[in-house]
Amino acid sequence: MSDTAPEQSTGPLAGIKVLDLSRVLAGPWCTQILGDLGAEVIKIEQPGQGDDTRRWGPPFLDDGSKDAAYYLCANRNKKSVAINMADPRGAALIREIALGVDIVVENFRVGGLAKYGLDYAALSQINSKLIYCSITGFGQDGPYKDRGGYDFLIQGMSGLMSITGRPDDEPGGGPMKVGIPISDLVTGLYSAISILAALTHRDRTGEGQQIDMALLDTQVALLANQASNYLNGGMLPRRLGNEHPNTVPYQDFACADGDILVALGNDRQFRSFCTLIGRPDLPDDPRFVDNGGRSPNRHALQEEMRPAIARWKSDDLIAAMEAAKLPGGRVNDIPHILADPHIAARGVIQNMARSDGTPVKILGFPGKLSKTPADYRHAPPRSGEDTCDVLSSLTGVSEADLAALIEAGVIAERLH
Repeated sequence: MSDTAPEQSTGPLAGIKVLDLSRVLAGPWCTQILGDLGAEVIKIEQPGQGDDTRRWGPPFLDDGSKDAAYYLCANRNKKSVAINMADPRGAALIREIALGVDIVVENFRVGGLAKYGLDYAALSQINSKLIYCSITGFGQDGPYKDRGGYDFLIQGMSGLMSITGRPDDEPGGGPMKVGIPISDLVTGLYSAISILAALTHRDRTGEGQQIDMALLDTQVALLANQASNYLNGGMLPRRLGNEHPNTVPYQDFACADGDILVALGNDRQFRSFCTLIGRPDLPDDPRFVDNGGRSPNRHALQEEMRPAIARWKSDDLIAAMEAAKLPGGRVNDIPHILADPHIAARGVIQNMARSDGTPVKILGFPGKLSKTPADYRHAPPRSGEDTCDVLSSLTGVSEADLAALIEAGVIAERLH
């Protein structure tokens, strides 16, 4: 874990400036990725309020800010600037910042920024090279474009919940959401990927462009093999609990002292595993000889395998599978995985400090770039703490004007 952060970016996006008009998660997740990769991210927040997630607790930081842990997960490597865009003077300041940035990310409702002169049509007139990423629940067009979109709603509407959870005929059966806001997070990832593609296009042509990202589109795209099973094979996806819709066995099994995970991806692995658990006869059964037979006969196979697996202690079976190079493991809770020595060796957890010295632990960028690694320069900022510094460096506003704007409530600055 790193206890210090570099003062200057060393990442591949060093020199790129991002104006972040987003809040909550999908947009901030996208801009945090860009910040980790070296971009300078300027986060605009409402004076006296800030990002909604600053209040999404407990738990909260005990540092005077009372910022929620939720906010901390998506807002490192950013500078916080508190500007009231509903005031024409505030909107003018944001437009002046937009003159000097490469990327804008926003997640207002469709058309919501036009009244402030901060939509793509307005900002592209003053900065033709601007890459402008709009994130909404349902996109900039289509019959649902004016609806508000939230992660839980999208998980249900997209079909994801129809394939998540235990079958209806089992205890606890029924649709279930994923334990993290997966629709928001995936949209943030796709947004960052799209922005990087747009940067490459701009490098070649000098052209900026608008990117239209919708939570529903990205979550439907993430249905991947389940959607392909239906589109190309007519297979109706259904809830299977911890089982795989195509590959068998690929699920949890009960050992003598707890459950383990068995993830066998091919016929060779299946044969080796059956020999390991003392059932070398199973792969010779015509129903189980290959995955094409095992999948429709999964219940019969499970009845044969469960007694053999139940005789093992979980640690012993996992060790035996590891020795045989068969994929298996256990279900960790979050404290266990965060304390895992492999996670420590990979540098997943990083230590940072806010401007007042308050320590913050964050989960770092997972990609390991050999020449231009991600870096961690700024802990998640307190609301408005960079307002005057940023406006002084990126706009023509004087110190006297800053003081007047603060007095009028157009901007705010949190003292360090």
